[in-house]
Amino acid sequence: MANPAVQRFSEFHEKWNEKLEDILQQLTQVSDQRTEVVKTEEELLALVSTVTTHLKEYYNTKWAAAGTENVLIFFSPPWMNPLEHAQLWMTGWKPSTVFRQLENLKKKGNVFVMTEEQEKRMEDLKVRVRMEEDKVEREMERQHVAMADRKMVQLSKISTSRPSRGGPNSVTEVAVKEVVVGLERVMKASDCVRLKTLKGVLDLLSPMQGVDFLAMNITTQLRFRQWGTKKKDTAGTALNGNQDK
Repeated sequence: MANPAVQRFSEFHEKWNEKLEDILQQLTQVSDQRTEVVKTEEELLALVSTVTTHLKEYYNTKWAAAGTENVLIFFSPPWMNPLEHAQLWMTGWKPSTVFRQLENLKKKGNVFVMTEEQEKRMEDLKVRVRMEEDKVEREMERQHVAMADRKMVQLSKISTSRPSRGGPNSVTEVAVKEVVVGLERVMKASDCVRLKTLKGVLDLLSPMQGVDFLAMNITTQLRFRQWGTKKKDTAGTALNGNQDK
C-alpha cells in the first residue's frame, strides 16, 4: 500500500474501528442492562448522537481521502478482510440490511416492540431506501458500460498511434477521468443513502429503541471484521505451516 493517502486512511480506519468498539460497549451496557442502568431521554439521545457523529467523521474522512485520484481503491479496500469484501455494496454496507436487523430485534421477546404507526412508517422508509439503492445500482451499471465501451478502446488506440496536441495520451486520460469521476459520484451517492437510511430509522424509533438498534447494527459490522480477520489469520497460519513441512 504505497499510496500515502491510502496508507493514512487505512490507519484512520483502524483507529476509527477501535473507537467504534468503545462506543459499542456503552450501547450494549445500556441496551442489555436497561433495568440497572437508568438513563434519561436526554442521555440516550446524547449516546445516539455520539454514534452518528462518529459515523459522519468516517464518511467525511473517506470522501477527502478518495477524491478522483484514489476512489478506485475504495471499491476493493485493502484494509478490509475477505469476509468484509463479501458484504461490500458500493464501497460500504448495503442500506436495506438495516431492516433485517430490525426484524431480528423484534424477535427478542418484549424488549423491542414497535407501534403500528412505527411499523407503517418503517415500511414506507424501506420502499424509499430500495428505490435509492436501485438508483445507485443503475448509475454503477452505467459506469460499467462506460468502462467497457469500445469507443474508449478505440480512443486509446488513436491516442497512442496519433499523438494529439495535448500529449500522446491526453484523449485517453480525459476518457478515464470521466469514468473515475463517475465512480466517485457512485461512492458518494451510496454513502448518502447509508446516512439517510440510518437517520430515517433513528427518527422513527424512540431513544431507547435507537440505542438497541445501533448496538445490533454496530455489533454486526464489527463481527464481520473480527470473524474475517480471524479466518484470514487462521488461513495464513495453515499456509505457513504447510510450507514449513
